[in-house]
Amino acid sequence: MVAIIGFVFFILGALLQLLLLAIIVQAILSWLFAFDVINYRNRFVAQIADFLDRIVGPVLAPFRRIIPPLGGIDLSPIVVILIIRGIQIFLLPASQAALLSLVGY
Repeated sequence: MVAIIGFVFFILGALLQLLLLAIIVQAILSWLFAFDVINYRNRFVAQIADFLDRIVGPVLAPFRRIIPPLGGIDLSPIVVILIIRGIQIFLLPASQAALLSLVGY
C-alpha cells in the first residue's frame, strides 16, 4: 500500500511539473509572438501554440478574471506558477505523510 501511495504522489508531482513547464513555454511563446520573432504562419508553431493554449488556458482563465493585466502584462502565469510550486513543496509532501500515517506506516 505504501508503494501505491508513493507512486500516486509521484505521478501528481510529475503532472504538476509538466503543467509548470507548459505554462513557462506558453508564456515565452506568447512573448515571441508579441515581439514578432515568430509568427502564426508557420503551421508547426501554430499547432504548438494551440496545443499549449488548450492545456494552459483552463488553468489560467480563473486567475485572468481576477487579476487584471498591468500595462498589457499578464501576471496570471506568475501567480499560477507560485501556486503550483507551493503545492509541490508544501502540500504534496504533507498530504503524502498524512496519508501514510493513516495507513500505518
